[in-house]
Amino acid sequence: MNVLVVATHPDDEVLGCGGVMARHADQGDAVHTVVVTRGIPEIFPPEYVEEVFRELRAAHALLGGSGIHFLDFPAPQLDTMPGYALADAIKKLVFELRAEVVYIPYQGDLHGDHQAVYQAALVASRPINGCPVRRLLCYETLSETDWASPFGSATFTPTVFVNISDHLGRKLEAMRCYQTQIKAPPHSRSLRSLEALARMRGGTVSTMAAEAFMLVREIM
Repeated sequence: MNVLVVATHPDDEVLGCGGVMARHADQGDAVHTVVVTRGIPEIFPPEYVEEVFRELRAAHALLGGSGIHFLDFPAPQLDTMPGYALADAIKKLVFELRAEVVYIPYQGDLHGDHQAVYQAALVASRPINGCPVRRLLCYETLSETDWASPFGSATFTPTVFVNISDHLGRKLEAMRCYQTQIKAPPHSRSLRSLEALARMRGGTVSTMAAEAFMLVREIM
């Protein structure tokens, strides 16, 4: 099975899908990550961006990933980009990889870049013209999903829970690779918070740890 995780920024893939990525890899699936953005130099010095990308590669290898792809759209400026350009770039990769399962950010996330990537990925995965996607899910990103508006469609309401009891350790180790991104407790983007969320999601479905998703579409 070919799996694609669409990450707006490096570390989103571990925060939202790290356990599932390791589980897919252990099952023999090809797990690819596409990083949609690159930090603009006015805010993120090039040496900092390269350090984050080194952390990304280390985390990806730890999880058993099959490949990383970079689209290099400007962060945090996706609101200045035409939506079709984002969608076309993601769609091209979906078809090249023949991605059957795709994980994308949640549309209600606080960060505008996440919202833009959600919309573009939705367009890129439309079930037309031989699109290979058979399962499309939104993941939750600590420090984005949890800080979003608590009203209406912005509220993350999981409908799919994946048991990551055997993979939570690797998820946390992968996040530890991101020394530029990780925060100390009680910050939302800390290892303690990440483990607490996994334990809580697991408790919801009587497992030791889980990652939760919202199912957008499944074609059986």
